[in-house]
Amino acid sequence: MSDKFATAAKSIEDAVTTAKQNMEGLVKAQQEQVEKASAQILKSYDELSVLTKGNVDAVVKSGTIVAKGAEEAGKQVAAFTQSSMEKGVSNAKALLAVKTIQELFELQNAFAKASLDALVSESTKLQELTVKVANEALVPLSARMNVAVETLSKKPLAA
Repeated sequence: MSDKFATAAKSIEDAVTTAKQNMEGLVKAQQEQVEKASAQILKSYDELSVLTKGNVDAVVKSGTIVAKGAEEAGKQVAAFTQSSMEKGVSNAKALLAVKTIQELFELQNAFAKASLDALVSESTKLQELTVKVANEALVPLSARMNVAVETLSKKPLAA
């Protein structure tokens, strides 16, 4: 009976050893999967951080372009306003020197026409500047949008 008992004990011991090895293998495999998933998550987080930083940089660059454009437009408007005021003062002095009503009307009509032409010309310049600044400000944002779409389209969707 002791041989049967020893054989049974050996079989049980072998079964326990095999089960222990299977369990250790399963735990090791799960641990490797967790480590691999964790590494992928960290990699994705790093990639997202880089993408986000690039996006913030593009917004700052675009804002800087807009600010410089607004400054330039402000200078342009200020110069036009000063020029218009100087022309107005000059016209007022000329009006004081007129000798006839006809001369007054001609001088005033010429001033009004010149003022309107200058206003139209200045408005056109300001509009062109605005379009130029808007287009330049969109360049970094558009480039980042392309990078974001390209980066995100390479990633599989999470379930």
